[in-house]
Amino acid sequence: MTITTSIKEQVEEAFSYLHENPEISWEEVNTTQFIREILEENDCETITFDDCTGVIGKYGDFDKGLPIVAVRADMDALWQEVDGSFRANHSCGHDAHMAMVLGVLWRLQNEPHLKEQIAVKFIFQPAEEKVAGALKFVEKGVTEDVDYLFGIHLRPEQETRTGHATPAIVHGATKMYQAKITGHDAHGARPHQNINAIEVAAQIIAMIQQIHLDPRIPHSVKMTQLQSGGKNVNIIPGNATFSLDLRAQTNELMDELTARVEGILDSIKNLNGANIQITNTCGVVAAENHQEAIDIMQQSIADVLGPENVDPPLLTPGGDDFHYYSVNNPNLKATMVGLGCGLGPGLHHPKMTFNQEALINGADILYRSILNAYNID
Repeated sequence: MTITTSIKEQVEEAFSYLHENPEISWEEVNTTQFIREILEENDCETITFDDCTGVIGKYGDFDKGLPIVAVRADMDALWQEVDGSFRANHSCGHDAHMAMVLGVLWRLQNEPHLKEQIAVKFIFQPAEEKVAGALKFVEKGVTEDVDYLFGIHLRPEQETRTGHATPAIVHGATKMYQAKITGHDAHGARPHQNINAIEVAAQIIAMIQQIHLDPRIPHSVKMTQLQSGGKNVNIIPGNATFSLDLRAQTNELMDELTARVEGILDSIKNLNGANIQITNTCGVVAAENHQEAIDIMQQSIADVLGPENVDPPLLTPGGDDFHYYSVNNPNLKATMVGLGCGLGPGLHHPKMTFNQEALINGADILYRSILNAYNID
């Protein structure tokens, strides 16, 4: 099945607008309005929120008790340096994700007889880059009544080749700690009079390197920031700030890794008499994809690209807040398709580009996933 030329042009035009008008997390005001207008112009009932950006579109018949299928697109751009200046920049493909999901709506509108056979929610979610938007929508009950949830993400060429797609991205769990070591300074000639914050940080680095968990499950922990001391080199610094980055392929292993790291911080704090305070924690859960959803997506990819271009589930250490929906609703049948599109040099690279012809592949795969969820030929 192929998308008509007119829909192809609509998808490309939507992508161009979104790419040229990026907005960062929680500030996707114009993006929300742009999407809302398109949803309403195409027979969707829309829902917006007073306290956050984002918009939901309901399409089809929600009164028959049909299973509800949702398709989610993330909306926010990154704030990064591009050509020497910082600005909002769609270098993670969220502009493409939104355009593809709009393409699904336009595809459905070309088949008006389907409206009585389906109940579809289009979820345009803010703040994925802050790993907070999905949790906000969970709080608002956006997916409480949803049976199937499908997402999509562009993949680097090294992971998924152009013309291929995977029915499931198996993201890992991530957690970031920001912390502070608090003591007092001392003269360089009197090291016995203070607690050296740099030495405390070095002990943390040494100890986290000694964490050994199940080697069959990918995981890591490392210090990614350390600031201590000032302009005078004859002062032993008693204070420091540092950050830790934790990764684990499963939520269960992340729980174990977290416990080990926090135990190390407590032990070093007690050993040195230093105050080690965690000032901020953020992160995202690992994927918990549903096999039925994966099977539907696998068939949908085969329908569009051919069975020979269906890749196995993709294991990646990256993260996405998409998985908060299924973690918070165990009955939800969810998966995220990974789309090959010639993406380079890489996600989050300020000059990221991809083959825009793949936009139509993505829209078609998501469209087929809706029909396949309802067993509509």
